Amino acid sequence: MNGIYQHFREEERHFIDQVLEWKEDVLTQYGPKLIDFLDPREQEIVQTIIGENTEVRVKFSGGAVDSERKRALFYPEYYVPAPPDYRLAGFEIQYASKFVTIEHREILGSLMAIGLKRAKFGDIRFHDQRIQLIVSEEISDYLTVNFNQVGRSKIALKRINLEQIITLKEELSEQTTTVASLRLDVILAAIYNISRQKVQPLISNGLVKVNWKTVEATSFECREGDTLSVRGFGRSKLVTIEGKTKKDKWRINVTKQK
Repeated sequence: MNGIYQHFREEERHFIDQVLEWKEDVLTQYGPKLIDFLDPREQEIVQTIIGENTEVRVKFSGGAVDSERKRALFYPEYYVPAPPDYRLAGFEIQYASKFVTIEHREILGSLMAIGLKRAKFGDIRFHDQRIQLIVSEEISDYLTVNFNQVGRSKIALKRINLEQIITLKEELSEQTTTVASLRLDVILAAIYNISRQKVQPLISNGLVKVNWKTVEATSFECREGDTLSVRGFGRSKLVTIEGKTKKDKWRINVTKQK
């Protein structure tokens, strides 16, 4: 067990235990097991633990080719997964777009306010003034009845086919820079070209996420492959840590949303 843990952060151990339980369920029941939506880091952990060509396998689907959040289907080697197995539903939010602006965090807050856990819905997609949701089929009826307002704005839901989900193209810029340490505040200051004094309150106020989880410690140490997001500044990824320079600084490669 310790051999598995050593490849991950300590705070990820609970999720690792959960993955091992899901795997054991498939072995015991010898049938498929569908999991709620996972973020990309959780998907990566699942894939690492399950591996390939084992007696338990896993595939992911989030309703669109470019989905970020996806449901996981664990299944025994004899089973052949099909799209209906993932039990996904698509909706488009209809609202007075000429007069109202709706933001991502407002939708998140409104969904949770009606009692839904984050794991029950996947991507929330914006394109021009269109907003779409991908959710678990199990909550679709509940959502239709109860999700009728975002903030102060009245909304209506229209059921759509998954083929109608908007495809989004993410544009990234790449940069190489040097940093004095791998602390979260130092890394973010370098990526977004702002001072550590401005970054630190963003972190301590819960506006920063590492691998889709809120981190409030400025001294949190980043690792290669970490995805970082700062509310109001966008998302970036620490792609590689190349080592130290002659001046004892870390040389890092990052990508950042344009």
